[in-house]
Amino acid sequence: MANKPGRMYRQIRGQAYTRKEYMGGIPGNRIVQYEMGNAQGEFPVQIILIAKEACQIRHMALEAARVAANRYIQRKAGVSNYHLKIVVYPHHVLRENKIAVGAGADRISDGMRGSFGSLVGTAARVKSGQKLIIIRTMESNIKYAKDALRKAGIKMPPPCRIEIMRDGKPIAG
Repeated sequence: MANKPGRMYRQIRGQAYTRKEYMGGIPGNRIVQYEMGNAQGEFPVQIILIAKEACQIRHMALEAARVAANRYIQRKAGVSNYHLKIVVYPHHVLRENKIAVGAGADRISDGMRGSFGSLVGTAARVKSGQKLIIIRTMESNIKYAKDALRKAGIKMPPPCRIEIMRDGKPIAG
């Protein structure tokens, strides 16, 4: 059965479901790396992707955003001229009550009996104004980093904004 659309899990409803030691069969996290590029480099500028709304971001969306941003900034700025970091971690476990559809489904499906649901993935619960991705780079690569985060923001469910910081102070961008 195919994955249901991400919009089904976008809203934050109820208490977070994070106690993995009590659950079995949680699907693996799709995010391969949380830090890319030159982690030890001294970079004066930070470009930050910030969520405008509170929502849940599935681990597949975070991985798609990471791949898009990293591929673009690596091609434009070079491997050692940036440091990209995913700030959020998908702790919240998503469940889905799969219901059979089609001919004869009423005999197979239990409907809402035992409707706790099977584990289908994980998501990061994000608040409004929370940082999602940070790219540290040189002054000459600000344009490329902004474009990389714009491409990453398209993959995310909440509307996002980009903020540029130099030495801890926001600058116009």
